[in-house]
Amino acid sequence: MRDGTIGGMFFNRVEKYGDRVMMKHKGPGVWTDISWNEFGEKVRQLGLAMIVSGVQPGDRVAIFSPNCPEWQMADMAIQSIGAVNVPLYATITAKQAEYILEDSGSKMVFVGSEDHMNRVLEVRDNLPALEKIVTICETSSDHPAVMSFEELRMFGATGATDDEFGDRLEAVKPDDLCSIVYTSGTTGNPKGVMLTHRNFMSNVRAASSLVEVDDSDICLSFLPLSHVLERMSGYYTAVYNGVSIAHAQCIDTLAEDIAEIKPHWMVSVPRLYEKVYAGVQANVAAEPPVKQKIFNWAVGIGRQASQLKVDRRPFPLGLKIKYAIASKLVFSKISEKLGGRLRFFFSGGAPLAREIAEFFSALGVTILEGFGLTETSPVLTVNRPDAMRFGSVGTPLPGVQVRIAPDGEILARGPNIMRGYWNRPADSSEALADGWFHTGDIGHIDPEGFLFITDRKKDLIVTAGGKNVAPQNVENALKLDSYIEQAAVIGDRRRFISALIVPAFEVLEAWAGENGIDTADRAKLVADPRVVRFMQQRVDEAQADFDRHERVMRFVLLGEEMTEESGLLTPTLKVKRKEVASRFAEQIESMYAEEPEPALV
Repeated sequence: MRDGTIGGMFFNRVEKYGDRVMMKHKGPGVWTDISWNEFGEKVRQLGLAMIVSGVQPGDRVAIFSPNCPEWQMADMAIQSIGAVNVPLYATITAKQAEYILEDSGSKMVFVGSEDHMNRVLEVRDNLPALEKIVTICETSSDHPAVMSFEELRMFGATGATDDEFGDRLEAVKPDDLCSIVYTSGTTGNPKGVMLTHRNFMSNVRAASSLVEVDDSDICLSFLPLSHVLERMSGYYTAVYNGVSIAHAQCIDTLAEDIAEIKPHWMVSVPRLYEKVYAGVQANVAAEPPVKQKIFNWAVGIGRQASQLKVDRRPFPLGLKIKYAIASKLVFSKISEKLGGRLRFFFSGGAPLAREIAEFFSALGVTILEGFGLTETSPVLTVNRPDAMRFGSVGTPLPGVQVRIAPDGEILARGPNIMRGYWNRPADSSEALADGWFHTGDIGHIDPEGFLFITDRKKDLIVTAGGKNVAPQNVENALKLDSYIEQAAVIGDRRRFISALIVPAFEVLEAWAGENGIDTADRAKLVADPRVVRFMQQRVDEAQADFDRHERVMRFVLLGEEMTEESGLLTPTLKVKRKEVASRFAEQIESMYAEEPEPALV
């Protein structure tokens, strides 16, 4: 077998690594190891079971589950028999699941919990193509279409021959459809992105050639596997390089998981790094003045050192000595909290504020930011340890071409570009016009080939005065303030820019307590005029370097965090701008009821 397909690549690694640990998963208080051989055998049994169940090459099989080893076993089995994986985010509603299952014509769906099973059963009568619902957990049902994961696996262990599996595995070709990944659908119904084995494998190979990972590494898998960044980077690339994969339990236990697993690298979105940054700032602010001074001195030394490293210039002797002291006093403690052997984080899915990348780098933690989309499998560009620019998303991967259209839109082509959108030929033609994929992002390329993202083309705000404003730039600047947790900038076709702001309640409540303000009710807290005045100062300071037309002139403080569960964030933790605009229409209109007073600077 060759590495041209996902299944072929996987079974080559099973043969190579045998009884070594492929995966770690935490059950009730204990991490369980799964070997390559054990994982491979379960994949083979699942593949055989699907063959016996009538799944043909090209048939769609969905996975509707949180991350777990069974998610990846099902995926590898689907890929190995030439079927097509349709991943569903575990958080979507029954109606959203119905649309994807019906549009894709999925024949079988793996569900992760009783709740997921019930969501599918709720709409089952509207899904004529769906024949089987396979429960990954121990949930059972009297419905004739439902069977358990273990029942299906054992059915495969006895119902077909290895030759049948091997024949199907060998018959899969690189240009065969591998997966239909539905975009998160911030507006309207999501589109099914058709990705081939060649799309994924070209991205895996290219990424592996730029960043050093090897079979002695452990990566911590955190993002949903339904998200193409985690699937390619934290899963397929890990398998390709023989890396052991550990599943993080959830964001609330991430610090604990990192301390226990001691990963060499992991993939995440900017929201995680923003929360860590805010947490570090809050902890430092609570320390005595002497410790704050030491920390700030160390960060200053770290910034000097990291910039010299990025510029590939030698450290002066004096800086070497100071950096060694800073490492002992500050950086080593942070490294211990990250497990002690973390080489780098990957960041993607949304722009990372330059200041946050610089801050982490100063602490000795490298964040390699990249850029891509579901349609590009997903990585187009990435910063590398030996070729970085703060504020950029790096240079193109080998084999990938990137250029800027006359209107500033980023265009790309290469072996990782999607085949098109499922059942949407017109949308496919538009997105792939003139042989280039139109990303919908605005940016520029510097003389050294580094790509810089300005904003999403569709998110770009044009004020009533005709001024263009990139909302993510403003939001990132606001979120750097330790008192601001989240921000959603408003202003398209409006007279001025405004924002909905979620305070960092832990630090705000500490400040409020010191100033005699009641913190028992957050809705009352954010409405208190003293709090509003204080937050106005923070907002004005955060945007002091922005042009007047870009500055937030008015804002409303929200009493609750925007979350995926509330429907205000996508599964990749990006703000659903249209949903936010609808949910908070009254508050937004109140900000435009009369002309604002001039912003303080």
